[in-house]
Amino acid sequence: MDWYSRYVLSWEVSVSMETSFCRSALDWALQQGQPEIFNTDQGAQFTSEMFTSRLEKHGVKISMDGRGRAMDNIFIERLWRSVKYENIFLHDDANASEVIAGLKQYFRFYNHERPHQSLGKKTPASVYFAKHRAD
Repeated sequence: MDWYSRYVLSWEVSVSMETSFCRSALDWALQQGQPEIFNTDQGAQFTSEMFTSRLEKHGVKISMDGRGRAMDNIFIERLWRSVKYENIFLHDDANASEVIAGLKQYFRFYNHERPHQSLGKKTPASVYFAKHRAD
């Protein structure tokens, strides 16, 4: 997520804590832009050499939340709260494929249709792409 615009650059779903799905999401995000700083929690998938070396290769500074400090990454915590209450809890998905299909639809809505109060009732996509056109 781009913190300035709240635009979700990439996401992945996995039923395990393997590093490969996180790297896949990172690679997808890096194709859309290169942040100055990348913030995560201290999960093993984010502290792995495979993950951190990818960031370092792109010259991205790494920031990790303090242990047990969910508020350090409040934007992501709020995003997942919205995902759960506006999508996950409203559907009775039978399998991972249905969850993934629902999330694709939700993130399209979240980025391009859902206005955000903190963005002056603009969508994350409109703020994100306006900023990048100006750069």
